[in-house]
Amino acid sequence: MPVFEYKVIDVKGKTRAGIIDAENAPAARQKLRLAQKFPVSVEEVKQVIAADQGGQRPALNLFTRVKPADIAATTRQLATLLGTGFQLVAALDLLIPQTKSASLKRALARVKDALGEGQSFARALEQFPSIFSSLYINMVRAGESSGTLEIILERLADISENQVALNERIKTTLAYPLFVSFCGVVVLIVLLLFVVPSITSIFADLDQVLPLPTRMLLFTSDLFTTFWWLILLGLAGLVFFLRAAANTRQGRLYQDRILLRLPVVGPLVRKSAIARFSRTLGSLLENGVAMLPALDTVKNITGNAIISRAVQAAADEVEKGKGLGKALMETPVLPSLAIQMIDVGEQSGNLESMLAKIADIFEGQVEAQLLRAVALLEPVMILLIGCLVGFIVLSICLPIFEMSQLVK
Repeated sequence: MPVFEYKVIDVKGKTRAGIIDAENAPAARQKLRLAQKFPVSVEEVKQVIAADQGGQRPALNLFTRVKPADIAATTRQLATLLGTGFQLVAALDLLIPQTKSASLKRALARVKDALGEGQSFARALEQFPSIFSSLYINMVRAGESSGTLEIILERLADISENQVALNERIKTTLAYPLFVSFCGVVVLIVLLLFVVPSITSIFADLDQVLPLPTRMLLFTSDLFTTFWWLILLGLAGLVFFLRAAANTRQGRLYQDRILLRLPVVGPLVRKSAIARFSRTLGSLLENGVAMLPALDTVKNITGNAIISRAVQAAADEVEKGKGLGKALMETPVLPSLAIQMIDVGEQSGNLESMLAKIADIFEGQVEAQLLRAVALLEPVMILLIGCLVGFIVLSICLPIFEMSQLVK
């Protein structure tokens, strides 16, 4: 059934906006009038067709980015409604008018429409990959298959809320150093493009060799002044190339392999991946999903193609009868502590609780290391900008000092 965006005037004379589903625009207007709302405009939300993995699926062309906090709040409310006995479609009916994000509201309306056509909840969510992540969709699919959708949605809400809280703490910590860095970059650009050329022009007529720092500064300033457009074009081309490479299988593998080898980023990526892997796998096993289907689900939510391949290789060994811990020991990608704890959990028959403990341990480590790294950014950025400005000042002052020595 089509979905329409509307603007109306209510009985109190206030302008309201929202969405409504109806057979056509006149039917939508009629439904609004019956609700004592007087339509000002009613427009259908258009959809386009996008290819996905060899098939066709609808996707809205009006979407903007939805905040993770909105998704977390909606997920929590949906889990609560399902837990109190509401059917999925009825729960969505209640949620849609309360959703603040217009993009998320339109998505939920389309999802409700797809459910009415007989699609599964996970399949309906797949129409909106820019809003619902692969983790979200795969966990919903597992919840539907095991009959524990409300529990899975609660887990998703916990994951989303924890991620939102961590992101907010990081943003708060980064605000000041990023502001300082922005101001420093602006100052450097102004110095290189305007101040340095005007000051160093007095050195052009000097019949002497300029100091090396001054020559380096003049070369850099001339380069930026003459080829600034080429530099910007090169940076844009580099970003485009990296994004295009990330969309290919080999390019993604290569980039993820580099990420794992970086000194600070690599351990964070590993620990974050094992935390997601453990939390999701433990939730799936706890809610009745078999090991192999659960591994097939979690391999898609690690966030790193190399680690996903390692999980798939372990799943192949598990299918042959080997234990999960022993299978993971053959993949050197994951942390050894996590693998040993999984092996102990299997042997003791407490794998689900052990996976939860692993997730708690590594989530705590990731958060602590992230906040520590972000806290170090401020002095590093200030020191770097100070060194660059100091180099510029020194490069300008050195020829002046030499000139004063010649005058004496």
